[in-house]
Amino acid sequence: MSAFQQQLHLPIEWIREPTLAEYRPGPNAEALALVSTMAAGDGEPFLFLFGNAGTGKTHLLQAACLAATRQGLQTHFVPLGTTGLEPSLFDDLERLDLVAIDDVQAIAGDAIWERALFDLFNRMREQGRHLLTAAKTTPDALPLGLPDLRSRLQWGPRYCLLPLSDADCEQLLIESARRRGMTLNDDQARYIMNYHARDPTSLLALVARLDSLSLREQRQPTIPLIRRAMQGDL
Repeated sequence: MSAFQQQLHLPIEWIREPTLAEYRPGPNAEALALVSTMAAGDGEPFLFLFGNAGTGKTHLLQAACLAATRQGLQTHFVPLGTTGLEPSLFDDLERLDLVAIDDVQAIAGDAIWERALFDLFNRMREQGRHLLTAAKTTPDALPLGLPDLRSRLQWGPRYCLLPLSDADCEQLLIESARRRGMTLNDDQARYIMNYHARDPTSLLALVARLDSLSLREQRQPTIPLIRRAMQGDL
């Protein structure tokens, strides 16, 4: 087989943008509803999400920005846990309809960052914009040096995102596979739940690997194919 022919069979990874429709609400339905309303340009001007890793904070923030953008609104997603960022990135964000700021805990204790975020809150309020923030813990538990910033983070509703139940995770697997054109039955979903990490992030990453294998071999998932995806066979 020629090199060109071999290239034709290489899987192309499609990077999916997170959507609100793909977020399995489980016990977080009320938070999802408020985020969806905010993404539509309505509802609460400020919203704070917190919870452990794998509960979907980043997904909701990115999905809210995508949903708002698709409706013609101007948005910006700020992942504060990313290295190399400068506080000046908050400059002029109050001109946008929706700003989503993730990993607020990453700047806790940094006086310059805290002041910059505090000032952004004030400007967003003056302009009547929407600000969606998220952290690993409640505003009260963040080691902030600026008391006024803590009070700003409590201006709007605060929601603790809870882990999905096993039943919800199984449905997440089945629905995510269906969106990619694959069919996972209940037994296959249960097999994954029994032998793989159960947090949504890990499960969705597995579905992406399974999708690559399925496309490459032009067949629907089977238990052996699922086992290979779990072992990292791409």
